[in-house]
Amino acid sequence: MKMKPYVHPAAVYPYREWSLDEEAYSEENNQRSESIFALGNGYIGMRGNFEEGYHGSSGSSVTGNYLNGFFDSEPIVYPEGAYGYPSRNQAMLNVTDAKIIELSIEGQTFQLNSGQVHHYERKLDMRSGVLHRQVEWESPAGHRVQLHIRRMVTLQHKHLAAIDYEVKALNFSGVLTFTSSIDGKIQKPKVTDDPRLGSGGKEPSLLLEDTGHEPGQSFLWMKQRTRHTRFALLTGVSHKLDSRSEGKRTVQHEGQKLSMQFVVPVERGESVSLTKYISYHTSKDYPEDELLSRSTEILHLADHSGFEALAQEQQAYLDRYWAHTDVEIHGDLALQQGIRFNAFQLLQSVGRDGVTNIGAKGLTGEGYEGHYFWDTEMYMLPFFTFTQPEISRKLLEFRYATLDKARERAAVMSQKGALFPWRTIDGAENSAYFPAGTAQMHINADIAYAIKQYVLATGDYDFLVTKGAEILFETSRFWLDLGYFNPARGGVFCIDAVTGPDEYTAIVNNNAYTNFMVQDQLYYAHEMAGILSKQYPEHFERLKQKIGLTEHETLVWLEAADKMFIPFDEGLGIYAQDDTFLSKKKWDFEHTPADKYPLLLNYHPLVIYRHQVLKQADLVMAMFLLGDQFSLADKIRNYNYYEPLTTHDSSLSPCIHSIISAEIGDLTGAYSYFDRTVRMDLDDINRNVKDGLHTAAMAGSWLSIVNGFGGMHLCGGMLSFNPSVPAQWESYRFKITCAGQLLDIFVSDTEVIYTLLEGEELEIMHKGNLIQLSAQKPLRLSNVKQLEAVIFELDGIITDTGEYHYEAWKDLADELALSFDREKHKSLKGLSRMESLEVILESSGLNLPQPVKGMLCNKKNEKYRQLVQQMTPAELYPGIHSVLSDLQQRGIAIGLASVNENALLILERLQIGHWFQAVADPGNLRRSKPDPEIHLQVAEMLGISPDCCVAIEDTEEGIAAINAAGMRSVGAGVVLVTGTADLCLASTAEISVEKLLELFA
Repeated sequence: MKMKPYVHPAAVYPYREWSLDEEAYSEENNQRSESIFALGNGYIGMRGNFEEGYHGSSGSSVTGNYLNGFFDSEPIVYPEGAYGYPSRNQAMLNVTDAKIIELSIEGQTFQLNSGQVHHYERKLDMRSGVLHRQVEWESPAGHRVQLHIRRMVTLQHKHLAAIDYEVKALNFSGVLTFTSSIDGKIQKPKVTDDPRLGSGGKEPSLLLEDTGHEPGQSFLWMKQRTRHTRFALLTGVSHKLDSRSEGKRTVQHEGQKLSMQFVVPVERGESVSLTKYISYHTSKDYPEDELLSRSTEILHLADHSGFEALAQEQQAYLDRYWAHTDVEIHGDLALQQGIRFNAFQLLQSVGRDGVTNIGAKGLTGEGYEGHYFWDTEMYMLPFFTFTQPEISRKLLEFRYATLDKARERAAVMSQKGALFPWRTIDGAENSAYFPAGTAQMHINADIAYAIKQYVLATGDYDFLVTKGAEILFETSRFWLDLGYFNPARGGVFCIDAVTGPDEYTAIVNNNAYTNFMVQDQLYYAHEMAGILSKQYPEHFERLKQKIGLTEHETLVWLEAADKMFIPFDEGLGIYAQDDTFLSKKKWDFEHTPADKYPLLLNYHPLVIYRHQVLKQADLVMAMFLLGDQFSLADKIRNYNYYEPLTTHDSSLSPCIHSIISAEIGDLTGAYSYFDRTVRMDLDDINRNVKDGLHTAAMAGSWLSIVNGFGGMHLCGGMLSFNPSVPAQWESYRFKITCAGQLLDIFVSDTEVIYTLLEGEELEIMHKGNLIQLSAQKPLRLSNVKQLEAVIFELDGIITDTGEYHYEAWKDLADELALSFDREKHKSLKGLSRMESLEVILESSGLNLPQPVKGMLCNKKNEKYRQLVQQMTPAELYPGIHSVLSDLQQRGIAIGLASVNENALLILERLQIGHWFQAVADPGNLRRSKPDPEIHLQVAEMLGISPDCCVAIEDTEEGIAAINAAGMRSVGAGVVLVTGTADLCLASTAEISVEKLLELFA
């Protein structure tokens, strides 16, 4: 693991299991805390601004109130435009601030920057969903008050928020003045060069149209209209004063600020509270003439219920949420707090109405202008699919609701079918920089993948039949039109001029991630067309008529999938990120100063594009999503190549690297990347939390636990787990909802416990074995690593056929009149037959065609086979026979990892072949040692996890291969350098089963 060095900032907030606490007011951290203490319900989002306003230094606060999907649009001005560029940019609006409550004590205004603060505490309670603030403050005149302010954005009432503001007079009797306001004047963000922040602007986007209040009542409202989209916004507030005296109430209106003031007498020791209810309604959701009545209706409901009843309702909702979603981490309080904070903020940010989605910053800030990206399908949707599947359906319904605009975008791009936008709010493409925007057409395949996973996990064929299939077929139609069967490459299917997930490599041909994902989509689309035609014929016929689908199209999908071109480098044994990536110069990380990251803010795109450097996981992402298509050796080899080239300048990257690190057995690396992900916002690791939270990384932290450490995969609708535990933890627990059943998974270093909490019966895979679960009956399985298999090398460990190899090669070399001696023969150890021949032919001047080389290899092999026919059991190395016999008696599996293509013949001649359950197939290997592939191949053939295997070798290359495979390594022989293996022995005679077992003690 070669993660780029970074400094993990010190924690600002104390570690708590279920809350986020701020124990002192800090102007330095204020804007950051405004994002952290944000509240939301998927529609309304409120930054953690103080009710009394902010009175600190300029530039250290952003007042923020947001409505999911409520936007204005402005023309995009291109100095040099071109056909097909998006013409308008949509931006989620910072709307009317209705949470303002100013307090005056005997004429002295309460401000944290004046008077004296004797006590300050702010707490976000993630179990109740209520933000608390307690302050004991003394005015400059010496009047002392105790404040307890509670704020809530109600999760069960889309349009409602509430504030309860209680004041207790500690050392005086006098007058309190509450001024509750609606402020329609919004400060727009400044224009910056940071592409992550958006375009900013000068003109206000919300224009005041009308205000109102009823004499003698506590209801105020303000109506505004967006400048360009012409949506109407109605903000309403109502109040309830709880005091001994009714006090005096007046209404004030100044500019775009509408206020209601309450002047209340108070006695020493007495408490007075003002409860404020807030509603937002827009004409984007309802007819404009209904906005006022809908506002009064929800505010009347709140008045009638009261804050306490709403809080109880909120608590009940969250109790149900956590019962299906909570993740427990024992032994690591910092990460426990982090994972719960992330799950809580995801719920607060996600649209649940089928017409909104979840933005890259949720509802916590204006970064990325509230746009929706592929983040939803690849990061957030899996979280909800396995915890709150009804929310996942709503997120997918948003894509269906915008399918017509995707069709329009495909037409603009001169393609058939549908192309979903890279960034959007209402379905229209908003990315002004096409190399890292529209060119990321993989979003089509990402959405198709999400549909597939959702249907597999839920069995919701109703969604597939009524909505999902249409998305799937129209986006598949797009791929067939975009790609082509390339005659220059023998008719394989190629996709040109696209950008993969890595935005530091743009406009390439055959991005491996894209091609892998499209291949998976086309197979699925063809399969679903067949299933729908047989099981839902009426629906399928209607859909065919609607979109003009033909059977020929579905057959071409299958052909394209079968012939999909995936770039692969035979020399390195890895998948190339695209056609040209591996031919570029590698980025000079060693001489790149730390302050030059992220690269996108410090280097021109062309400088970045011409190097091997990644912003985030690309091929590594494909290995996570399509894990069954990659062997463990593939994952190790590709990860080891691409990980050192990755900057993680995208917050989406560390979690994926954590998952793959866990899969390949590198738990240290997995934990490091997880640590960077799970507290990314709490510790402000990327130094931009002030602009909003990183919702994809939050979901990614859940993926890191469940898919990474938990080893969860969904294989054909069946859950599969391969749990492991980081050394830093005692245990962890998570829950999974699948096919309407709720499964609890507890993992420690000694046991794994599966409990079916909801449902009758469930079959799952555990470490490759099928197990059956019954309702409320915990199944305990050992998680202790123990010796289950021993994998031997042939030459140098079991026997020595080197002399036979030498004689066979010598015979061939003499025939060719080539020099060959025992010294050269030593250099052939571990090489394949063809590789060995190439070494012999070096400097010979012979330029032989490949068929002739193949003939010579066969000739050498025939001679070798004649020689080994002479072998007898007497040629077994000392101690080997007794070790094999002992292993067999103890029920420990035995395998052979040798590139010798005559291994089976040799085992037969030595009369030990019956003891071996698996023998490597050299013809099916991409790389030789020190690559771990051969050992992993044998472990897979045995059906045993590599971390429960011991392998025995006699060379440094062999030991390196074992270590890379994640197995315990034993070195036997004088050529070994002491310390490279877990156990070093002078000869095979010293090998015993007891010593091998001790490696697991």
